[in-house]
Amino acid sequence: MTVSADRSRPPGARPRTGSPVLVFGDVLDDIIVSPRTGGAPGTETVATIRHRAGGSAANTAAWLGSLGVDVSFVGRVGTADLQRHSQLLANAGVVTRLAYDAHDPTGTVVITVDGSSRTMFTDRGAGASLGPDDVPDDLVAEAGLVHFTGYTVTQSRSPVALRRLVGRARQAGALVSVAPGSASIVRRFGVSAFLAAVHGADLFFPSDETARELTGLDEPIASATALAEHVGVVALVADDGGAVVVSRGQPPVVVDGVVSRWVDSVGLVDAFSAGFIATWATSRSLGVAGRSGARAAARAAGVAGGRPPA
Repeated sequence: MTVSADRSRPPGARPRTGSPVLVFGDVLDDIIVSPRTGGAPGTETVATIRHRAGGSAANTAAWLGSLGVDVSFVGRVGTADLQRHSQLLANAGVVTRLAYDAHDPTGTVVITVDGSSRTMFTDRGAGASLGPDDVPDDLVAEAGLVHFTGYTVTQSRSPVALRRLVGRARQAGALVSVAPGSASIVRRFGVSAFLAAVHGADLFFPSDETARELTGLDEPIASATALAEHVGVVALVADDGGAVVVSRGQPPVVVDGVVSRWVDSVGLVDAFSAGFIATWATSRSLGVAGRSGARAAARAAGVAGGRPPA
């Protein structure tokens, strides 16, 4: 495995604010399919198809960079895509530390979108062999917060490696933030095992569907409250980009969604997470951070794909 470091900043980048954030995990290519007519198996269906850079972790890093946060990203791509993905992330204000080799292509996700509903067909490609031990010590040592996704939890070669990464973050004085991803990821991995793996995280960003999978509870406040027994702060992100934010011992905060233009839901939770983290770095207010997350989610809903607009 070879690692390429690009610590350049794009011209005109916004001033960096708050402690550095380190994001680790998936960087993929998204193929987003929005059917324009009803279709049936075995027939041709007219659709709008968009190719976008994606990956939940990389999306979150890009949104953080676009919000002026000092953010580094560690991921893995195919050799042919190293320059492209490095540049796309750099354009959003992200310092990239991408691993690559010649044996595996960049992962790809085909996403079919119908309103707020999505179906994903995922090939993790090169990213499947990236593990928590691949995160460089120098980036962990300078981070104020380390963020990863459910893919890191479920694809880790060993739970010991994930515990080592969390331990390194704690030793450096960093917070730990987790976005668990889709309910299907949790279901395949096992609810109890997943909750054990993320226990003690400082920030946790499940979708409404994933929170139901993790708790067995349908009501968002009840679900978020139950999850807060395992982590510090839960921001349960609703389909409209709003959220229920809960911290143990405090009353829940309900944040309304502010989406005014809807294109697709790809990257909605990723953007919310970034907006929340960006504000949490300077304000420990659940409501203020939640509203910042909702504004970022609204921007994500208004563009095709999961990255901030150029």
